[in-house]
Amino acid sequence: MDLKTASALRRLRLVSAPEAVSFLLLLICSVLKRTTDFNAVPAMGMIHGVLFVLYVIFWLDAWNRTKWSFGTAALYFVLSVLPTGGFFAERKLKREGEAAVIAGRARQEGVVSA
Repeated sequence: MDLKTASALRRLRLVSAPEAVSFLLLLICSVLKRTTDFNAVPAMGMIHGVLFVLYVIFWLDAWNRTKWSFGTAALYFVLSVLPTGGFFAERKLKREGEAAVIAGRARQEGVVSA
């Protein structure tokens, strides 16, 4: 895996968890808006919107660089629209990145031919 591909995966991974947290907080704010006088939906909605747009941009970049299959790319997108999906995406991306680093080191040391 080259450096640009690794950075694309890292960016996507780093925005996954904050995007998931903002989604959960937006859901909580929506419930509080309906049940109390507390209304943080406009602010939380903007924060979540920015993080979601960043996630989609980083997702497109990672899909382009990693050459994921349509199914893999669709999985990462679906995880972004589920309330806790960003946490699962972050964990899966971390494993994928670690596996790529191990494979790259094995190729460098001549253990595996590629």
